[in-house]
Amino acid sequence: MERAKAHNIPAYAVRKKDFNSISEFETAILDIFNKHEVELAVTAGYMVILSPDFIRSFHGRMINIHPSLIPSFSGVGYYGLKVHEAALDYGVKITGATVHFVDEGCDTGPIILQKAVEVKNGDTPEGLQRRVMEEAEWVILPQAIQMIAKGEI
Repeated sequence: MERAKAHNIPAYAVRKKDFNSISEFETAILDIFNKHEVELAVTAGYMVILSPDFIRSFHGRMINIHPSLIPSFSGVGYYGLKVHEAALDYGVKITGATVHFVDEGCDTGPIILQKAVEVKNGDTPEGLQRRVMEEAEWVILPQAIQMIAKGEI
């Protein structure tokens, strides 16, 4: 919020707990999107499952990033460190990140970009999480946004 303010970018905090229903909450978000003619919503780090109606109203204009190579370690229950713990428990040698369009499922939308990251001996969930962010997420999310802005997707 501070960064947006410093750059004269409108920013809003819409908290689910401030509304009586998910419908009212989502309507408030859509009102802001419409007011500012939002063309793309990036739900990176957004830990709320949106309703199918909300997603359909913004179809093809909402993307997310997931800290694995979807379809591995994705879907309901796979978020944050849980993804990296699962990858280490399974013993994979490669993990990574995926940028995808948001659809009515959980991590099931069409894939835009993926980037692999090597799992190293002695990795901890925290260390792997950090490396996936630095080597993959921080690279492919801006790249996907740029591709969409240029009409390449």
